[in-house]
Amino acid sequence: MSTDSEISQATRLLVELDISAVDAVELKPFVTLQRAANYLACAMIFLQDNASLSRELVQEDIKSRLLGHWGLSQLNLYTNNQCTCPGINLVYAHANRLIKNHKVPTILVTGPGHGAPANLANLYLEGSLSRFYPEYSLDTKGLSQLVKRFSWPGGFPSHVNAEVPGQIHEGGELGYALSVSFGAAMDNPDLLVISLIGDGEAETGPTAAAWHSIKYLDPKESGAVLPILHLNGFKISEKTIFGCMDNHELAALFTGYGYRVRIVGNNLESIQEDMAVSLDWAYSEIQKIQKAARSGNPLYKPRWPMIVLRSPKGWTGPKKAHGSPIEGSFHAHQVPLPNVKKDDEEFCLLKNWLHSYHPEQLFDSNGAPVEEIMQAIPSAEFRMGQRPEIYTKYEPLDLADWKKFAVDEKEASEMKVAGKYLSDVISRNPKSFRIFSPDEMVSNKLDVVFDVTSRIFQWDNDLIGINGRVVEILSEHTLQGFLQGYTLTGRVGLFPSYEAFLGIVTTMIIQYSKFVKMAMETSWRRPVASLNYIETSTLWRQEHNGFSHQNPSIINNLVNMKSSMVRVYLPPDAHCFVCTLAHCLKSRNYINLMIGSKQPTPVWLSPEVGCLFLPIFALPSHLHYSFFSRFSRFRMLKLTALLDRRFGRCLRDSIYELYEPNTDQGLNPDVVLVGCGVETTFEVIAAAALLKQDVPSLRVRVVNVTGMYALINIHCPWTDLMVLPREGGHPHALSHEEFDSLFTRERPIIFNFHGYPSVIKQLLFDRHGVQDRLYVGFSSHHSPIPIDIQHGYQEEGTTTTPFRQLTSNGCSRYDIVIDAIRSVLNVHDQVSLDGHKLISTYQHKIKEHVHYIEKYGQDPKDLSKLPQF
Repeated sequence: MSTDSEISQATRLLVELDISAVDAVELKPFVTLQRAANYLACAMIFLQDNASLSRELVQEDIKSRLLGHWGLSQLNLYTNNQCTCPGINLVYAHANRLIKNHKVPTILVTGPGHGAPANLANLYLEGSLSRFYPEYSLDTKGLSQLVKRFSWPGGFPSHVNAEVPGQIHEGGELGYALSVSFGAAMDNPDLLVISLIGDGEAETGPTAAAWHSIKYLDPKESGAVLPILHLNGFKISEKTIFGCMDNHELAALFTGYGYRVRIVGNNLESIQEDMAVSLDWAYSEIQKIQKAARSGNPLYKPRWPMIVLRSPKGWTGPKKAHGSPIEGSFHAHQVPLPNVKKDDEEFCLLKNWLHSYHPEQLFDSNGAPVEEIMQAIPSAEFRMGQRPEIYTKYEPLDLADWKKFAVDEKEASEMKVAGKYLSDVISRNPKSFRIFSPDEMVSNKLDVVFDVTSRIFQWDNDLIGINGRVVEILSEHTLQGFLQGYTLTGRVGLFPSYEAFLGIVTTMIIQYSKFVKMAMETSWRRPVASLNYIETSTLWRQEHNGFSHQNPSIINNLVNMKSSMVRVYLPPDAHCFVCTLAHCLKSRNYINLMIGSKQPTPVWLSPEVGCLFLPIFALPSHLHYSFFSRFSRFRMLKLTALLDRRFGRCLRDSIYELYEPNTDQGLNPDVVLVGCGVETTFEVIAAAALLKQDVPSLRVRVVNVTGMYALINIHCPWTDLMVLPREGGHPHALSHEEFDSLFTRERPIIFNFHGYPSVIKQLLFDRHGVQDRLYVGFSSHHSPIPIDIQHGYQEEGTTTTPFRQLTSNGCSRYDIVIDAIRSVLNVHDQVSLDGHKLISTYQHKIKEHVHYIEKYGQDPKDLSKLPQF
């Protein structure tokens, strides 16, 4: 039990306001607006006809399938499953009052999309629906369309999505309302984002971290977020944690987070006056904080306002049904009268419920909202469903020619070179580009950006008032929310991460991609920048951190998504990586995953060639195409008159220095070696060098797939892995002819992949004739015949050396050589004679390496040297 002293202290933390001076006449239109929105939300859930109750309601007017949530409903996108329709309508109406009185650009962000009835009701009444969808006109016909087509085939779904105006998130998964709101406010100095969070969503870990977002918001350069925690006490069938906290406990908690707390709803009789005064107070507090920062005197640890809204679950709905309570219980969560079409008691309750709103007072004889309601609607440019930040604010970044950042060294870190390029991006785009990183900029060797910017952290006395472009917080969920809100309101972001931990936000990425897919299919939505991820500190160089840091599974998750949405890139060197990065920052509406190494690795491509690279570094056998290099000791090869019509690029009489791992220029190979990923490609080239040394008669072709969809289509001028699937399986898929010219129609393919081999098997599954000759697996080296030869990550790892990490997963040069020999053992005469001896030799080399590292604690230095041919 709390002591009297503790209660008294906590009480002093609560903001007390005088609500007696509120003008009831001024409030009346906003109360009427709420009543109309409550009526429409209820009608949308239940009715298929008789939308305005212009005649006696009959059971034939009821929909056969009742979908939607009455006890959960929201206005925009980000609330939780616990916000009631009336609670959301209360917030929406009073937000309109604030907008009208202060002309403040405002959006409302709510969580789960199942609150669509309240969203749509308000958007309809303010005319935002009819602006984008003329069929939802403010008359009898439009009203009927709205009510009938909710959760109806061809109409709006029961869940909010990108087709609904004013939305910036697919809120099916709880926890991200607050962080998305803060992302939207960043670099939008005039914008107010009201973020409605339910007490169920507030139980999630992501929301717990997101309360700290105020510490990353610069009031000088950015807008403001007003969190409203809506407490109605219940989730689907259980009480909530926050609903069981008293006012003193809530005050102590959120004051500790850094907020000033105002609680609304202690007295439902005066809730309208309370909400009106509380929003005015909150906006006044925001203005004080912003004014101080913008006048050059920023407040240290400013206390931003927040509101806790208490209201009964299912407020204004039926009190009881069949003797059980509805309002104020979990029974109000979804459809409170599920059998209304057949049950007379429930039908009578619904009839009385709908008539309690007096729709005849809300709509005129033509079905239009009455004038009193329209008095509560802001002018068009300020309506929350029509804010340009939501759907039309994207502008491309100002980007320099990436080739200016080329290096002369033989080796370079992809991340260090990328960091120099990003420094220039920040300098050129000081208010439209941000990096969101989980405290890994230094570790991932991107820290050169701090030469031109800083971190942003307003609670750090050394950084107060400094609007750095790098946001670092050890919560991937919060960063993902920032990135989504920032991107969907027209800006461009980048999320660099350790490979092993980027998967934490996988489900958020999936939810986001669903939203963007629907946005791309919605005519009035304009494109937005892509979500851009850099995945480094990869498993192949996490031998020092061990098994827990070795996890490439996000690739698997992304390739299962809608193929038109996903791009997965694995550039083999620094020039390719920066070229890819430049491309991704220009791209729109994609999920871009760029995988690279932070360690120094060979620079295969000159900058002149890097801008021309294709998703597969190989050409049909009659035009051999191999690894470009800037090293003069390798043979020169002339490429003539190669024209790729589909991306309009022609190489005419061009001469490049080539790295030559192939036999006879790759013509008519006996085996095809394929590398995908920085370290795995290096091992493929090293294996080719060993084969050329030990089996010179074996004809080898080396191919590098630099993108997941590369096995699908050579027409993309970038490094996208999705060229691999069959033609038609992805926009970048290789045609059958192109695939066969690269990989042959019958020769064995030894594929050494950065991640799980299942990815390659999946992408190539329906490529005709590939499965029987594809070696993407790893059986015991003691097996005489390779049946399932894996060359990719096999969940084998510990704290060890880099090369042991490769051998333990069957991805070393020795493993590739062994399987290349095995694949032709019975068809190549010379290999048939010497093959078993060579296999034994390389199996022994793997064992010798284990003994060596156990003795010396490191790999032999010659393993990191460039292969010699």
